Amino acid sequence: MPAEVRALCFDLDDTFWAVRPVLVRAEQRMSDFLQGRHPELARGYSSDALFEWRRALAAEVPARAHDMTWLRTEALRRWIVAQGHDPKIADHAFEVFIAARNEVELYPDVLPALRALGARYRLATLSNGNADVHRIGLGAHFSLCTNAERIGTPKPQAAAFHHVAHELGVEAHELLYVGDDPLLDVEGARAAGCRAAWLNRAARAWPAELECRADFVVSDLVELVAQLSDRG
Repeated sequence: MPAEVRALCFDLDDTFWAVRPVLVRAEQRMSDFLQGRHPELARGYSSDALFEWRRALAAEVPARAHDMTWLRTEALRRWIVAQGHDPKIADHAFEVFIAARNEVELYPDVLPALRALGARYRLATLSNGNADVHRIGLGAHFSLCTNAERIGTPKPQAAAFHHVAHELGVEAHELLYVGDDPLLDVEGARAAGCRAAWLNRAARAWPAELECRADFVVSDLVELVAQLSDRG
């Protein structure tokens, strides 16, 4: 690995765990909570309906569309009020959701890779989502854990990557960003002047409309460790 790279930063969803089953389970837990505590409200609840409320809210307040916690709680609060119920129910329901959101099953390569990489580099996380690395139990591996909600800007905006580099005390070109999304993670990092690794667990084709500028293309994080070692 070129000597100037001093730190690695990771995406979370679909990089450390499969996010779809996590969100489905979290939505179901929230539905069960409403059914148990507020059955009359639960009769009109559906995850698809709440998605539409979130989409409308993001269009109404684009400056906060990157803040997933606010987007979920505010959309839920507005929906609850529209049904004629106490908006405070939204706070309790979201706590049920976010607890389940942080119950994840790590891919088997994650912990071995973090241990190996942490011995050589400073590590960080940057996500557009609202998973909490500390609640999940991974926080000790990282010097910095942040997301779009905290820093006020989402990937692929360069400011998100520059924030991480600044907080870690490195230059943008000294930061290698690792993620599964070609646009948000790879193109975003490269446009910000960082290095990028595309984690392609599902053996997908690179999108034809994008130029692949990834410094590494790997099927899992253990492979990334090996490639970094091979490059010194």
